[in-house]
Amino acid sequence: MAVALVIVSHSQQVADGVRDIAEQMAGDQVVIRAAGGAADGSLGTNAEAIARAITEADQGDGVLILVDLGSAVLSTETALEMLGLDADRKVQLSNAPLVEGAVVAAVTASTGQTLEEVASAALDAKDMTKVVR
Repeated sequence: MAVALVIVSHSQQVADGVRDIAEQMAGDQVVIRAAGGAADGSLGTNAEAIARAITEADQGDGVLILVDLGSAVLSTETALEMLGLDADRKVQLSNAPLVEGAVVAAVTASTGQTLEEVASAALDAKDMTKVVR
């Protein structure tokens, strides 16, 4: 087992795309679920879909949740409250950039690192240099 990831976006297409990139980088070593869009398919977030994604992703080694925008945090916090997770279930909400953080988290998780190590690596992605001039 490995730390799992949940990608939360206001757009299902964005969540699916980030999941696809991260899965390609990590192979089949990491469970990654995407939760995007409102219940009616429009842009937005859906706490019930997020809760379902967390439950599906959780394999016992922890779940790192990456989000796109501020209100996704609120919906994720609502999902966590809905789940009423006990102290034995490790779930962490990340402040990492969505795409870079998901890729780094997936690769780190695929090497068997702990939730804390995966979360730290994802957060460090905010300092990645993309363009050098």
